[in-house]
Amino acid sequence: MAEPVVIWGSGAIGGTIGAFLRRAGHEVLFVDVVPEHVAAIREGRLHIEGPVADFNIGGPAVLPEEVQGRHKLIVLAVKAHHTEAATRALAPHLADDGAVLSCQNGLNELTIAEIVGRQRTIGAFVNFYADYLAPGHISYAKRGAVVVGELDGQRTPRLEALHTLLRDFDPDAVLSDNVFGYLWGKAGYGSILKASALTDDTIADFIASPARQVLIRRLVQEILAVAAAERVTPLGFDGFDPIGFMQGDEAAIRASMEKMEAFNRGSAKPRSGIWRDLAVRKRQTDVAAQLAPVRAAARGHGLQTPIADKLVQLIGEIEQGQRAIGPAAADALSQVAEQQ
Repeated sequence: MAEPVVIWGSGAIGGTIGAFLRRAGHEVLFVDVVPEHVAAIREGRLHIEGPVADFNIGGPAVLPEEVQGRHKLIVLAVKAHHTEAATRALAPHLADDGAVLSCQNGLNELTIAEIVGRQRTIGAFVNFYADYLAPGHISYAKRGAVVVGELDGQRTPRLEALHTLLRDFDPDAVLSDNVFGYLWGKAGYGSILKASALTDDTIADFIASPARQVLIRRLVQEILAVAAAERVTPLGFDGFDPIGFMQGDEAAIRASMEKMEAFNRGSAKPRSGIWRDLAVRKRQTDVAAQLAPVRAAARGHGLQTPIADKLVQLIGEIEQGQRAIGPAAADALSQVAEQQ
């Protein structure tokens, strides 16, 4: 039997990727902490729905404590704040010549590499839109960029094989020698999605709102200033132009904002997963965890991140029931941005 691809965290991102790989004929082992979700996959009741695809699939599925053996490829797709615990749990099951592929939001490769080693860590950037709706039920709302790359930028045989594999999920998957450029670009773009979760606005409406223009510009520029200090050139995707923001090029920023609005307006997932965590699932988000390495890097370079700091504070207040989602929360963040 072929070596299975292990999907560690089979929710919105991992479940979608794993389902497509399974449908394409690959051996896949789904791992998840939700027993009902594991049972649904095991019984062939994993339903991927939406405008991109609609099908049912199943396959071997287990809880983390039920994983056996050692594996050459483990796709880690848990929320950022669960990265350390999940990596420590999977580490005994990673082959000496194996690798963890981080299909997550954030700069989680840094944490993974500290635990399993840089040589056993591969970076990935994913920007497709999916939601975990219920056990065995995932909405795949919109395709987006999918990029894979070695942390040192080398083109290796294992990377080429992985790129070929991922093209069975998305034919336009990219092999990159600058995966950190994409990850820092996503940090900038993702900050807009995080801020939009302070309100009930759709992502597109938030981007288009005249009241949020200063906030969006200055928040993105704050994040990307840290990337510049790290000597990383952020890369654009799906309408986002990080260089235009970094250079303060108003024409480029306006064009990028229009493209980002159009990209999100055309999505069957109108709001971010962070908003869904806050408003629907009523659970902790991974905003603080995603922004932690950005803020830490900023401090290392003597840079301040007052807007990102306030964003983490506001999201935390909503998580704790101390503040409501709504315009007032975004106004509070805008006030900090306008002072910069």
